[in-house]
Amino acid sequence: MIWIVFGVIFMGAAHDFGAMVLSIRHQGQSVGSLAERFIGPRSRSLFLIVIFFLIWMVGAVFAFAIASLFVKFPESILPVNLEIAVAVAIGWWSYRRGGALMWPTIIILIALYGVIFGTATDVLPSPGEASLLTSIDFWLVALMVYAFVASSLPVWLLLQPRDLINSHQLIVGLVAMYVGFMWASPTFKAPPVGELSALPVIIPLLFVTIACGAISGFHGLVSSGTTSKQLACATDARPIGYGAMLFEGSLAILATLAVASGQWSGAEHTHAFDFVMAKTAGGETLPTVPVALGAFINGAAGFLAALGIPLKVGVTVVAVLVISFAATSLDTAIRIQRMVIAEMGKIYRVPSLENRWLGGGIACISVLVLIYVDKENGAKSLWPVFGATNQVLAAFTLMMCALYLRTLGRAAKAYAIPAVFVMAITISAMALQIYRDLGAGNWMVGIVGSIIAVVTVWIAFEGALAWRRTGKMAPDASATGDGTS
Repeated sequence: MIWIVFGVIFMGAAHDFGAMVLSIRHQGQSVGSLAERFIGPRSRSLFLIVIFFLIWMVGAVFAFAIASLFVKFPESILPVNLEIAVAVAIGWWSYRRGGALMWPTIIILIALYGVIFGTATDVLPSPGEASLLTSIDFWLVALMVYAFVASSLPVWLLLQPRDLINSHQLIVGLVAMYVGFMWASPTFKAPPVGELSALPVIIPLLFVTIACGAISGFHGLVSSGTTSKQLACATDARPIGYGAMLFEGSLAILATLAVASGQWSGAEHTHAFDFVMAKTAGGETLPTVPVALGAFINGAAGFLAALGIPLKVGVTVVAVLVISFAATSLDTAIRIQRMVIAEMGKIYRVPSLENRWLGGGIACISVLVLIYVDKENGAKSLWPVFGATNQVLAAFTLMMCALYLRTLGRAAKAYAIPAVFVMAITISAMALQIYRDLGAGNWMVGIVGSIIAVVTVWIAFEGALAWRRTGKMAPDASATGDGTS
């Protein structure tokens, strides 16, 4: 809880806001493209390597999570896919016909909850166990096909309208869960610092395990890669960049409360660390999913149950919410990966890589390969390496924000100090995880982690040299920009 609260205020929100401002003041360039300007000519290629590996693992982790949830919660399949179809219609209505968005999206949100209630109560059909739609392999391939198409569509056609609906889902769901939590007033059976025998080393692995709720390098890519190009004006960067990250921190706090409480509508378990199979007080068995997802979904559904919402309906509501955000993260990641591949094509003079269809195909196929290499572990062994790479990128983005302020002659410590902290703790976690992976025979994950570690140290060294150089330079008038670009 301490890491989430202080991390999001002093690091995560500042990180997202800083990445967005950097982008809007440099013609919408992403943090990867700006590395050469602020760190040095070699850093651009190195930065893109880190981004490529991060997005590679983001795609694998999120695709496997979504496929697992579809299989374990088939009631969520119809609502999620209907939401995508309706989002396309809303995008067309708004951008081609000039239609208003407020009332249509509110009506769609109400209808979405109606569909969720219908599938959760068997009023509407859901796939059975023998159905192709409950095959994890089917969903892994289908999700990559979806991501390939979605990442190539204009943002106004799917990305923007679907995220608008998702934002309404999140606001309604988060408010309801917090009200349910306060109404239920559950007893926390999880010990204050966890059971040490069941946890990884708290320091440093805590800081790469709990990422998005405190600080996330992936957010910097999205903030500078896509969001900066959608702002109405530069001053919107503060509420969108800083404010929205505070909102995500509140979601992370709720997730912590959900997995730590021990009274989830009479479920037979104590907390997330020994959660295997939960049964309600009435004897109904809840679906078994990987520990983290199962603990959160069933725990948050327990908070909704305190408001009188049937537990199965609550479980479906939370599952749809999780899948919706994971899906938008997946196709945004593939979109960014396509841009990274195109950027590499420019650097190494391979024009064919700048083709959006080829780049999207490489991004999706490489994700599938990574998933099936680690499929027996359920992509679990990827998570620590993904988390460490994610935080490395966050440290680099903070470093670039600090260097930008330093070139302007402005105070930079608010970015420099978090950059050093995140870098130091992440390199320590990365070294520990590489040692564990290689020792356990996870050669592919260990080798990927080793490559990222070497690149990380290299960029950190380049960043330290850039810090010394900028301290001796006069303010760079060309980098000031008024944000109008």
